[in-house]
Amino acid sequence: MSFSFRTCLLMSSIALLTACASPPVIQVQSLTQATPEQMVAEVRAAAGDDDRELAVQPLRDSEVEDLRQTAARLEQQKHYQDAAAALDKALSITPDDPAVLQERAEVALLLRDTGKAETLARRGFELGAKVGPLCRKHWATVRQARLVAGDAAGAGSAKTQMDSCKVAGLDRF
Repeated sequence: MSFSFRTCLLMSSIALLTACASPPVIQVQSLTQATPEQMVAEVRAAAGDDDRELAVQPLRDSEVEDLRQTAARLEQQKHYQDAAAALDKALSITPDDPAVLQERAEVALLLRDTGKAETLARRGFELGAKVGPLCRKHWATVRQARLVAGDAAGAGSAKTQMDSCKVAGLDRF
């Protein structure tokens, strides 16, 4: 019987030591109290509405455009998962479309998936014109993700990048 007691005692000791050796859980302190909807509103407001600014608008595939409109309608109805699915389908058709990547990033914010939102926004920036309203939306999305992650330096850097996206359009005589 004593062997069994010793084995049990040894196993309990190992379990206790293993639990003590586990890394501590680190709580990330978000730097924003904004709801996902408020974050997306800030991202969209970052685009601005200056008609004199350079904005690149590519031609769109009609199926992709239909999916974008469906996603917008679903988002208005707060069916964020369904909106994400529609945009994912659009991305399967045109995976390198910066505008669709940005729209999907915004829905990722609504779904509280800030890691995916940041990844999509950065990819959209890399594939895009790197100037104009869409550029600002990419960096505004990154900024929101960094704020949620508690990364003040990253949020500040994204704000600087966002500010550098503004380029005046050509004067037309």
